[in-house]
Amino acid sequence: MRTGMPSPRIPAHRTAFGFQWDPSKLALPETREPDTRRSVWRAKKIFADIIHDITSLEGNTFTVPEIQTLLEGITVGGRKISEAEQVINQKDSLLLLFKLVESGTFALSPEVGEQLQALAAKGEALEEGVFRNGKVTISGTSYLPPEGNNLREQFETMADCAKTITNPFERGMAAFLYVARTQCFWDGNKRTGRLLMNGILLAAGQDIITVPATKALEFNQKMIRFYEQGDGTEMMVFLSGLQIRNKFE
Repeated sequence: MRTGMPSPRIPAHRTAFGFQWDPSKLALPETREPDTRRSVWRAKKIFADIIHDITSLEGNTFTVPEIQTLLEGITVGGRKISEAEQVINQKDSLLLLFKLVESGTFALSPEVGEQLQALAAKGEALEEGVFRNGKVTISGTSYLPPEGNNLREQFETMADCAKTITNPFERGMAAFLYVARTQCFWDGNKRTGRLLMNGILLAAGQDIITVPATKALEFNQKMIRFYEQGDGTEMMVFLSGLQIRNKFE
C-alpha cells in the first residue's frame, strides 16, 4: 500500500511545463489595477539594486555603489573585467525588456527569449541567442535536463499552455521555472527565465520579482530541490514574497 501525501497535480493541458505545482498552496501576490507605466518606473528607480540581485546570484562581487558607478560610465578599479562585463550585460538585457514592454511588443515567445538570452549571457554561453542543441548538466544536482532536441518547439508549446494561466504571477513563475529546469539555452537560463517572468508581470501592469543577494543561498537550495523533485510549489511560494512592491509600499 502506498503511503504519504499525494503528489501535487496540475491540469492535463499544462503538462507541457514538464513539472508540477500545487496551486492550492500558493499565496500569490495581490494583483493590482494594471499600470505598466508605474511598474516599469518602479523597476527603473532601483535599477542598480536589481542588477546587483542578478549578478550576486552568479557570484559576481560588484557592490551596488560600484554598479552605479559603472552604469555612469566610470571604470571600477580592482574588479575583474569579466564581472564588469556581466554587469553591463544585465543592464542591456533589462533595458531591452523595458523597451519591449513599453512598446507593447513583449511576448512569451522563442524570439523574445533568444533576444534576452543573447544579452544576459553574452560572452558566457557556447552559443548566444539560440536554443541549445546538445546535452548539458546542472551543477550541484544529479537531475539531467532534456536533451537538446526540438527545444524551440517545446518552448512554443509551453508558451501556449501558459496562456491558460490567468494569474500573471503564477504564469510568470511557471515560465521562469520551465526555462531553468529545461535549460533551454547553453547558459544564462535562470537569468533569461527571470527576465521572461518579469516581462509577463510588467506587461500585466504588475511589479517585478527579484531575488535579493541576502536570499541567494535559500534560492539556490530551493532550486536544487525543484530540479530533483520536479515540484515547483516551494519555489513559487518563495518567489511570491519577493515582489519589489514591498520596497515602495
